[in-house]
Amino acid sequence: MNNKIYFKDKVAIVTGASSGIGLATATLLAKYQAKVVLAARSEDKLNELSRQLSQYSEVISVKTDVSNQEECRRLIEKTIQKFGRIDILINNAGISMRAMFKDLDLSVIHRLMDVNFWGTVYCTKYALPYLLESKGSVVGVISTAGYKGLPGRTGYSASKFAINGFLDTLRSEHLYDGLHVMIYAPGFTASNIRKTALMADGSIQGDTPREEGKMMTSERVGEIMLNHIRKRSRRATLTFTGKLLLVLTRLFPTITDHMEYWYMAREPDSPFKRRSEIMKERRNHH
Repeated sequence: MNNKIYFKDKVAIVTGASSGIGLATATLLAKYQAKVVLAARSEDKLNELSRQLSQYSEVISVKTDVSNQEECRRLIEKTIQKFGRIDILINNAGISMRAMFKDLDLSVIHRLMDVNFWGTVYCTKYALPYLLESKGSVVGVISTAGYKGLPGRTGYSASKFAINGFLDTLRSEHLYDGLHVMIYAPGFTASNIRKTALMADGSIQGDTPREEGKMMTSERVGEIMLNHIRKRSRRATLTFTGKLLLVLTRLFPTITDHMEYWYMAREPDSPFKRRSEIMKERRNHH
C-alpha cells in the first residue's frame, strides 16, 4: 500500500504547521487527500496555508499555542466537531535554544519545556481517546538531542528526552490497544528552528549558525515521516550523522562526548570554547 492510498480520508493533526517540517508534512498529507488540521500560533500563516492546501483536500486551521493547555483542548474539540474522528496526531511544534547552562536564564528552559514537552503532553492527552478508538498514530518529533545531550542545548535536550520517555511509556501502557506510537528524530534539518532559537537571556537568535543548504530538506523529512507512520514504525532516526552518534554513544561514550563538544564548538559564535582556545589556555597556564 502506498502513501496516497493509506492516508486518503484519514484525519491528521499537525502542530507547528506554519513552517519547516510541520508545513512540509501538512502539505504532503493534503496532497495524499488526508483531512488535515493545521495548528500553529500564527493565524495569518495558517489561514493562507489552509487556503493553498484546500485545493487538494479538506483542511481547517486552528490557532494554537501548544504551551496553553486550554488551546490544545480546543484544537482537539474543533477537530472532532469538523471531522468526528482523529487518526493521526503529529506533535511537531517546538523551539530550540543556544547557550551555556551557566549563563542561562531559567525562564528559557521553562519556555522550552512548555512548548516542546508540555505541548506534546497536552495535545496527546486530549486526542488519546479518539486515537484509541481509531487505533491511530501519535508521533513525537524529537531529535538526536533526545537521545544524547548536546552542549549548548540543555533545555532543548531535556525537553526532547522528556518527550522520548513520555511516548515510550505511553506505547507500553497501550501495548494491547492498537495504538501506534512513533518517536521521530530527524537530525539537523533545513528549517527556521535555529533562527528562532532562544539565547541565554531569552532573546531570539535570528541568524542560523549552520549551513542550512547542506542539511536534509523539510520536505524530505516529512516524506520519510509519513512513510514510517504508514509502516507503524516505533522509532526512526534520520541522517548518517544522527545514526552514527547513537552507535558511538553506546560503544564509546567518553570519546563521543569529546567529538560532540568539538563538533558543536565549530559553530560561528559558539557559546563554548573551541579546542584551539582551550589548548592555548593550557599552554599559557604551564
